[in-house]
Amino acid sequence: MRKLLWLGCLSYLVIGLAHVIGGAVLEQMMAKYGLSYRDSGQWIMNQFLGFLVGVLIAPTITSKVGKRGGVLIAIGLLTISEAAYSLLPPWGLMLAIAPFAGFGFGMTEAVVGAMVIDMATQNGKASAMSRVETFFGIGAFLMPTMAGLLIRHDIWQLSFPVLAAMAGIMFILWLTMQFGGEIDDRISFHGRLGDQPQQGAADKERSQDDHTSAGVRKGGLLGYHSQTLPFLLLGSLFFMVYVGMEMSFSNYLPSILIEQFNVAAASAPAALSLFWGTMIAGRLFAGRLADWAGYSRYLLFATAGAAIVFVGMAVTGQLTTMIVLIGLSGLFFSGVFGIALVYANEQIPGMTERTTSLLVASGGLGGALFPRLTGWMMDRFGAGNTLWMLGGSIILLFALLLVMLVLGRRQHHARGRLSEG
Repeated sequence: MRKLLWLGCLSYLVIGLAHVIGGAVLEQMMAKYGLSYRDSGQWIMNQFLGFLVGVLIAPTITSKVGKRGGVLIAIGLLTISEAAYSLLPPWGLMLAIAPFAGFGFGMTEAVVGAMVIDMATQNGKASAMSRVETFFGIGAFLMPTMAGLLIRHDIWQLSFPVLAAMAGIMFILWLTMQFGGEIDDRISFHGRLGDQPQQGAADKERSQDDHTSAGVRKGGLLGYHSQTLPFLLLGSLFFMVYVGMEMSFSNYLPSILIEQFNVAAASAPAALSLFWGTMIAGRLFAGRLADWAGYSRYLLFATAGAAIVFVGMAVTGQLTTMIVLIGLSGLFFSGVFGIALVYANEQIPGMTERTTSLLVASGGLGGALFPRLTGWMMDRFGAGNTLWMLGGSIILLFALLLVMLVLGRRQHHARGRLSEG
């Protein structure tokens, strides 16, 4: 499991780079192609539409070719797409390539995340997920730093071939690495044996009984019991708002600083590195904090803190205060995605791969729609009003979380009564 976890971490590092490369070089892309913020938002939106498709069909693909085969397809597409970006083709082709890049990093995130949650020990799921999310943050931190250096030397376009090379290395590692025994069987090319090793008839019957008692049964919508659907819907909305807001913030933060605070174009990506740097620092401890305090308490504290910080960003007119708040936003956001994913799977046991794909897909939908809206806001109303929109999104996120936790507690009590009966 340790080798698989480390390879998952490296994969998340690559998709962290892929997630934020657009924002890191957005101003340079706009200058080269003569774009508005709305036009550039279409590029980001196309990537996340591909992301959405990738995570939605990930369970279907892995059921045919296995989890390892699914990851290879996804990372292969990402490698080819970033290599195509490196040629800086006409803008129409850039928009056409974008969905394939999004498909690649979206499906990788869904399949690898489901593997980690499914195969980690019960007491170590939050820590394992926080570790791979930490490497996502490292990738998202390194890309703006690297882009800033390349921008200073007027070779910003090299960001794409560097990412293509790293994705290609990950493809080779997934193709050749062996994890031993049971894990190799479970992720093999020859189709899934199931989310669990092969079982006898009695074990299968017990497993089906457990799923029924957990509120999951065949014949419901997508295999879910009707009692779990309100929670799943709220969870999907939560991930849509969170990922959409995070991607909007990370893609447009340099532009916001340039417009609102007159920061130099070559220096603005450094603030994005600060955001992801504090995100990394927070993720080093997020899993342990969540295990200690409980998933629901951790999510409440983190989301409430983020709401306060983003309202502060909209209010402040001082660059120094803004930089401090950017750092704090990374700390509060550090564990939200990973811990919320573990929490949701805990409330709907027995459906790890499908639940993970649906929630990550919801995040992809937010990642497609919100940057487009944010680009329109930047063009029409300016950076100040855009910050207010982002602050309002976090307040909505907190409200969704409150309802989600109430539904989760009800489901937990319902499962308890069923098991006692």
